[in-house]
Amino acid sequence: MASWKGIYFILTLFWGSFFGSIFMLGPFLPLMFVNPSWYRWINNRLVATWLTLPVALLETMFGVKVIITGDAFVPGERSVIIMNHRTRMDWMFLWNCLMRYSYLRLEKICLKASLKSVPGFENSKARSNAFAEKNGLQKYEYVLHPRTTGFTFVVDRLREGKNLDAIHDITVAYPHNIPQSEKHLLRGDFPREIHFHVHRYPIDTLPTSKEDLQLWCHKRWEEKEERLRSFYQGEKNFYFTGQSVIPPCKSEVRVFVVKLLSILYWTLFSPAMCLLIYLYGLVRWYFIITIVIFVLQERIFGGLEIIELACYRLLHKQPHLNSKKNE
Repeated sequence: MASWKGIYFILTLFWGSFFGSIFMLGPFLPLMFVNPSWYRWINNRLVATWLTLPVALLETMFGVKVIITGDAFVPGERSVIIMNHRTRMDWMFLWNCLMRYSYLRLEKICLKASLKSVPGFENSKARSNAFAEKNGLQKYEYVLHPRTTGFTFVVDRLREGKNLDAIHDITVAYPHNIPQSEKHLLRGDFPREIHFHVHRYPIDTLPTSKEDLQLWCHKRWEEKEERLRSFYQGEKNFYFTGQSVIPPCKSEVRVFVVKLLSILYWTLFSPAMCLLIYLYGLVRWYFIITIVIFVLQERIFGGLEIIELACYRLLHKQPHLNSKKNE
């Protein structure tokens, strides 16, 4: 049964993202066709303001406790984050960790489309065990077998372009309740504690061949399995690793202020936009036209990121073509 906490959480996030897309991101869409780099710079920061909202609600309103141990993040470092999945909501809970290290505006999630319909960890574990049996791998109890093709592809492409500094291997664990899907959040079943253990690997320590990189990834998951076994069968924390709690880049006072400002801003933003739509005809026309644009681009092109990438390639290819003509 849905609870007021769950309804408030889902609706606040939905209306914030809906009105934020139209009234914050919408005005900058033309910039994508002129200067995609500037558009991306602005877009990242605007999206990050919304990403602070679920963090603020979970910790301030619903009392979720976040504990981070292991290696430190380096501010501004270009990294690939690999993480085990125990619920469909891990990607959102990760924002609680990243906000403390100024990573929210830089974070991009790579996820297979098929995973959107995965019903839960137990069902996924059955598939993972079937995959392990088929490929002669050991079966896991606490993690799912990694599909290394995507990982090696991303690492190789970033490394080729000299755009990768490190791999952050994050192990996430829930010592108490583990909400498996959006339905659990709607019922008000928020995790009481979330533990993140971070291990940083400089890029020059990784193997270079595709096969060795796949083996490296499998090795990390074997370590995660043992780490999580010790976590759940022990005192349900990662202190047994011998590494202390990571000092955040932002002080907890600053984090608390950011969370309060986020709740205040987004609580006022959506009603304010509704009031503008009600009062001004020009705003209503902008609202309708922008919705139509968002719907059409999704149906025709498959998403703004596809259009943005095409614009970037076109604008960066043109100088190259001109230089060839001059030769």
